[in-house]
Amino acid sequence: MKIELSEQRFRYLLDLVYIGNWVINSTREENDRIREYDEVESEIFSHCLHHRMSKLVELYNGELIPSRAFADGGIHEAIEQYEDVVFFEILAEELAMRDMDGEPMTGENYEALKERIEAYLSEFDQHGTDNITVDMED
Repeated sequence: MKIELSEQRFRYLLDLVYIGNWVINSTREENDRIREYDEVESEIFSHCLHHRMSKLVELYNGELIPSRAFADGGIHEAIEQYEDVVFFEILAEELAMRDMDGEPMTGENYEALKERIEAYLSEFDQHGTDNITVDMED
């Protein structure tokens, strides 16, 4: 298969490939990684060598991987921003469901659940986690 991309589009593709592999493999132990995704990432990043982007790839244990310069170039800020949004959305939904005694969303309770979620999201937008407390029983 041959795909033709401008240099800028190729650079965007590198970000997408890196983020995808990060989502799939970053929480796995070394022996539990899905190697096929690592291999695809390595293959895509190997094209940096032919496109004046050699600073974005490095050799590590015989494999081409995204370089430290690439990883430190802002991609993790994008990942962290996504993680923050997802964290608060999941937390708001879980708290709203808890408030409704764990009832699954139905047509009858959809609006009430949605209002609770929005209220939590508004709170998190204003105060982050500052007002969240957990009562620990001994």
